[in-house]
Amino acid sequence: MTSLPIGVDRARNVPLATQIYAAIRAAIESGQIPAEAKLPSWRDLAAQLGVSRGTVRLAYERLIDEQLATSFGAAGTRVTQRPAAPAAAGRAPDAPPMPDLFHAFGAAPLAFQMGVPAQDAFPYKLWSRMVTRAARRTAAAPVGYPDPRGDPDLRRAVAAYLGIARGIRCSPSQVLITAGFAGALGLVLRALGLAGKSAWFEDPGFPLTRTALSLAGLTVTAVPIDADGLDVAAGIRLAPDAPLAVVTPGQQAPLGMTMTLARRRALLDWARANGAWIVEDDYLSELQLEGRAAPALAALDDGGRVLHVGTFSKTISPALRLGFLVVPPALVRLFGDVAACLAPAPGAPGQRAVADFLQEGHYLRHLRRMKRLYAGRRTALLRCLHEEARGALTVQATAGMAVVARLRDGASDVDVAARALQAGMAPVPLSPWHMHMPQSSGLLLGVTNVDPGRVAADCRRLADLARAR
Repeated sequence: MTSLPIGVDRARNVPLATQIYAAIRAAIESGQIPAEAKLPSWRDLAAQLGVSRGTVRLAYERLIDEQLATSFGAAGTRVTQRPAAPAAAGRAPDAPPMPDLFHAFGAAPLAFQMGVPAQDAFPYKLWSRMVTRAARRTAAAPVGYPDPRGDPDLRRAVAAYLGIARGIRCSPSQVLITAGFAGALGLVLRALGLAGKSAWFEDPGFPLTRTALSLAGLTVTAVPIDADGLDVAAGIRLAPDAPLAVVTPGQQAPLGMTMTLARRRALLDWARANGAWIVEDDYLSELQLEGRAAPALAALDDGGRVLHVGTFSKTISPALRLGFLVVPPALVRLFGDVAACLAPAPGAPGQRAVADFLQEGHYLRHLRRMKRLYAGRRTALLRCLHEEARGALTVQATAGMAVVARLRDGASDVDVAARALQAGMAPVPLSPWHMHMPQSSGLLLGVTNVDPGRVAADCRRLADLARAR
């Protein structure tokens, strides 16, 4: 540490040494200067502040006297390791958000972790070249405000991709680039202004989305799921006048079924008759592992009621924080204005790299490889669960990139998942995805980062944790 953000005011009726001492003490107590950090030498800090070395020495001696710092002679002065302050009631202010959903930010994926692509199968060399090229183009671009709706090339590429892969006919003007799924949902909730209203939500459904709806001031109505997807008739009984429904029709999150055509038409008919909006979370539909994915719900929408949301988090990387939103033509102007004022698209280099990735054909080739890889890893996981975890874990469903495994009666999925995390695995407990208490508990086991050489041992360890009380 060669410099400190300290200011001295010679006009104040406070000795300079006291001012320096107070500034350093405040930085230590706030955690800005961590324990064991080496403070600048007397000479360096004196030169930085324009004071004498004796003034800095007096400040340091007071810090040492109060055991905030320790002198090591010629080796310098370091901040003392101090006991942690007692935690305030509730979660610490600097604790990460949504701890029950995200176990660690920025960490390498663990066994059974959901929501992240394969760490070992991404074309890093190709992607690095494209990111470098995009960064150069961005640096050489005219200095001006970018389009808040997103890079025009990426919006064109997304519109073309959706026409081929998801059956959606849309113009680039209908596409907005967002900060992942959360950014798209936030843009929808801001633009539609539905605070104080109610929203249909799948039960079970993604806890983060449910929390987002509540934070936006909506009352969440739990609509049950069955083998055909969202039970539209139940939704009409529970909240017929709800102006919003959030659904995952392609692969239901977390149970994996595809909404039938009859249910899709019933949902669209309800939205059209009631002037309601449907947010289609196209969760993993581009990674359908068996057969061809059904067209998106938006592909059937001839009444302009569906807002389609996709993301590159599960296919390229969640670190991109890059997604897209397709809005009906009547909402293009409104959403463009809201994006410009409140939620502009993320940084240009990432957008341009993804645009090239799509336009040059790499994205579709990557998806084909990942489908084969994930199908093989899912088969290996199912085999090992049958051989190694019989009696402790019962496979209920194969849900896209995850396997739904039921626990034996009386076992807490939250407790098992917590103990598994301590053992270096990251299965997701199923019960928090339910609004109404489920009949039995279970675990969601991601397949993307299954290690064929370790999957049997991981299944045995997880089964042992599930059997323990």
